[in-house]
Amino acid sequence: MSQQAETFGLYGSTATPEAQREALRTGRVPVAVYGLGKMGLPLASVYAEVTGNVTGVDLDAARVERIEAGDCPVIGEPDLPERMAEVVEAGALAATTDGTRAAREARIHVVIVPTLVHENGVPDLGAVRSVVETIASGLAPGDMVVIESTVPPRTCVDFVQPLLARESGLSEDEFGLAFCPERTKSGQALADITGTHPKVVGGVDAESTRVASLIYREITSNELVELSDATAAECVKVFEGVYRDVNIALANELGRFADELGVDVVEAIEAANTQPVCDIHTPGIGVGGHCIPYYPYFLLSPFETDAPLMRTARGINDAMPLFAVNKLEEGLDRKGIPLHDARVALLGLTYRPGVEEIRKSPALPVAQRLAGAGATVYGVDPILHDTSAFPLTPAALDDLATLDLDAVVFVTAHREFAAIDWAALDPLVVVDGRDALDLDGTDHDVYTIGRGH
Repeated sequence: MSQQAETFGLYGSTATPEAQREALRTGRVPVAVYGLGKMGLPLASVYAEVTGNVTGVDLDAARVERIEAGDCPVIGEPDLPERMAEVVEAGALAATTDGTRAAREARIHVVIVPTLVHENGVPDLGAVRSVVETIASGLAPGDMVVIESTVPPRTCVDFVQPLLARESGLSEDEFGLAFCPERTKSGQALADITGTHPKVVGGVDAESTRVASLIYREITSNELVELSDATAAECVKVFEGVYRDVNIALANELGRFADELGVDVVEAIEAANTQPVCDIHTPGIGVGGHCIPYYPYFLLSPFETDAPLMRTARGINDAMPLFAVNKLEEGLDRKGIPLHDARVALLGLTYRPGVEEIRKSPALPVAQRLAGAGATVYGVDPILHDTSAFPLTPAALDDLATLDLDAVVFVTAHREFAAIDWAALDPLVVVDGRDALDLDGTDHDVYTIGRGH
């Protein structure tokens, strides 16, 4: 990264906008990206392509070492290994565990670390706090801080801004702060960062919004949406997640009517969605990942306004894995097999196809319920290397025919599962939690969530 004397601060700059953009594009505005995970590393790589002067910061020394060697540690992101290796080789992207040094040298600081939720539903801002304190140790007048981590609304104005000022010794009008929600999806992060969706920015003051807009107009080819302030921008990402959670809960609740109504609910939903005002999502075995299951709590916990719809939606979606187990048990009963004697394989342990992430995966409560009932549980996942979080025995896809199975729960539609020869397996009780199997013409007893038995 360039020496501090050669750098260019954007916040409060009197240079022309074109001069500021030129400084950004030519590396005179050094960038530090804090957090090099599934979303942070693609973001750092894009910043490096645009500016040529980025330091990525991560606490994981092994991850940093791999990045420095040009070896991408993120799995399942098309083009990322090649593009990351190119910017590393060109010297445009470096990685370090020394956040303090990176903070001293950077003029733009981008925070993209996880915000999780404690068991009691309270958002955990520990990682954000740690990074903000690190940034403050090197914050200089004219620096710009951008928060991309999803956080509860009012985090920038009530938490980040005063913390930066207190720890740095600067006044709040000497540095910029904006929220620019990360709107990316695993498996298409690079495309999302650079243009799939409009980029949303909102600053704690007008100058912060101006600088954030200037930066992200260099990053994205899509529309840029300037909001009135940082809190409105924080609401955008939370509202997006809550919308999906509530909509999925509606679909799941409708899907549970399939047996009593005697209809294919998914078929009815698809027909209903031909009306432009209707957009019902798809029923399934549950909602996983580091986003949707957590974001409702960013409103439920910190604020006094009651939100019974969000609480109900969370309960419905959290209950779907148990619903799947109940349907499995009903199928086993039809065959006269007690659950405690059953041998069951879970197909897919990650929360999404092609993504090596198990956070809030529906496979976790399914495995726990089955193992707790005494069933013998096997887990098959072609991309997950560590299954220690699950109470099961890992098995390879090729082993299915040798496990003497009674049942299968289809949790995650990895593309590798398309190779399963279902006709070669003895008749099984199958619960399809993703409406991804076509077992017509086989002797398997199939229950598809949303379509019925």
